Amino acid sequence: MKMELQKLLIFSYCSICLLLCINGIINGVEASHKIYPEFQSLEATNVKQVHRTGFHFQPPKHWINDPNGPMYYKGFYHLFYQYNPKGAVWGNIVWAHSVSKDMINWEALEPAIYPSKPFDIQGTWSGSATMLPGEKPVILYTGLDPSKRQVQNVAFPANLSDPYLRVWVKPDYNPIVVPSPDINASFFRDPTTAWWANGHWHFLVTGKRKDKGMAYLYRSKDFRKWIKAEHPLHSAPNTKNWECPDFYPVSTNGQTGLDTSVMGRNVKHVLKISLDVTRYDYYTIGRYDPVKDIYVPDNTSADGWNGLRYDYGNFYASKTFFDSRKNRRILLGWSNESDTTAEDIAKGWAGIQIIPRSLWLDRNGRQLMQWPIQELESLRNNKVLLTKQALKTGKYVEIKGITAAQVDVEVTFSLPSLDKAEPFDPSWTNAQDLCGQKGSTVKGGLGPFGLLTLASKNLEERTPVFFRVFKAQNKKHVVLFCSDARSSSLNQGPWKPSFAGFVDVDLSDKKLSLRSLIDHSIVESFAAGGKTVITSRVYPTLAIMGDAHLYAFNNGSETITIQQLTAWSMKTPMMNN
Repeated sequence: MKMELQKLLIFSYCSICLLLCINGIINGVEASHKIYPEFQSLEATNVKQVHRTGFHFQPPKHWINDPNGPMYYKGFYHLFYQYNPKGAVWGNIVWAHSVSKDMINWEALEPAIYPSKPFDIQGTWSGSATMLPGEKPVILYTGLDPSKRQVQNVAFPANLSDPYLRVWVKPDYNPIVVPSPDINASFFRDPTTAWWANGHWHFLVTGKRKDKGMAYLYRSKDFRKWIKAEHPLHSAPNTKNWECPDFYPVSTNGQTGLDTSVMGRNVKHVLKISLDVTRYDYYTIGRYDPVKDIYVPDNTSADGWNGLRYDYGNFYASKTFFDSRKNRRILLGWSNESDTTAEDIAKGWAGIQIIPRSLWLDRNGRQLMQWPIQELESLRNNKVLLTKQALKTGKYVEIKGITAAQVDVEVTFSLPSLDKAEPFDPSWTNAQDLCGQKGSTVKGGLGPFGLLTLASKNLEERTPVFFRVFKAQNKKHVVLFCSDARSSSLNQGPWKPSFAGFVDVDLSDKKLSLRSLIDHSIVESFAAGGKTVITSRVYPTLAIMGDAHLYAFNNGSETITIQQLTAWSMKTPMMNN
């Protein structure tokens, strides 16, 4: 009987693969959600555990995508998220709802928002939460009306005394904003958290006008009647459709977070856009004029495809919120699967949320910094410490005594000298292409050196996370940071890119730091204290559970020293049970 069941499961999986291949819809990272009507309501009866995460946010089964409306209210953190309650592919989307005391342990509640009214009967898509005066939360979200126009709606808690905010009410005066004749109603979504300035509430809705990305601006005095501004808050040519916008202030004096309506002399603003065509999140830092309602980016980074990113890996549709409890700004984001849709259906789930990150402006004023929230450290267990360990050319050192498939590791590397740094070609402007050319096995001067995460015993599988140091013509040093999934799995189905970014770091002390959160099928890595961050999704076949290993390595000609490496096995929190 067991053998017959195995044959049936194999046949079912292969049938799904064949059907998807015939339709040409085996997925990598695509420019929009693929729609599979025949699988949208195919409930998972057998949830595979092999690549499920141990300490990242995910529901027990099925599809998730964008985080929505995060907030802190009466002692609880609230996270809403796009969820398919009926299957492991996109569809049937509702606003699922979970609450937490620490953003690490989560309790699932009933969905907060779902299609039920004419203004959202065809869909309840992404949005944000705003805290009105008197600690009164309100949700702004995109609904699809009977004509499938994207319209903007509000919802209010039914009972403000309920800290769980279990029930939400949609007023009949919705929608509060509809697309005007000059707006494409199929690209008009994802309202931001509202802010108060110059006697009005404001929020953004994004879309496109021809090939120009647009951040449409709306104003209201009463949060009910909204008027479209004559000009967008910001737009950029040749960036195509914008979605999941975020607009918020950051302090120029330290790491303290700011409420979304804070203005002032020591304040800059961040505009984040998710680019539909690339499926990456980009941001600029600049100045907001509350009188003219114009945002002007600084000229320190590109405004478009080559711009700054929160995360140079598998990360999208992010959302921040001001945590009034600890006066910090928190970043959340969706990490989609990199395996095939057929595999998602077979395993019964797809998508996770990254570990919440604290976010602040770097002292240089040119970029943001990110770091996992301190609460994550409550899961640390079985500490392992290495100090002053030399890594000679070609040497690998295994980090033993930890559960390498579920671990938090921090390491500081010390460089003997910068003299052997390779010359940097100024044409190397694309970090990911450069990482593809100069991977972890390509010997250099200073590097590659770093960690081999989720590695099999004989290194047939490994996800290297590493640095390589170059010297530019202006005698400044260029640091390349890579998370290379090409060798992550013997399975040829998953998308396995060599994600990479450059690190704007001062090497005068000849040190580079790295932190990686390794959790079965995800590796979140933070370079130089959070200056550059990369998330990879990987699906090893050998390096799983107790058979996963963690190594430090060096394939450069110069000996690198592990000044200090600390690793902790990570406990599993309560997760939406």
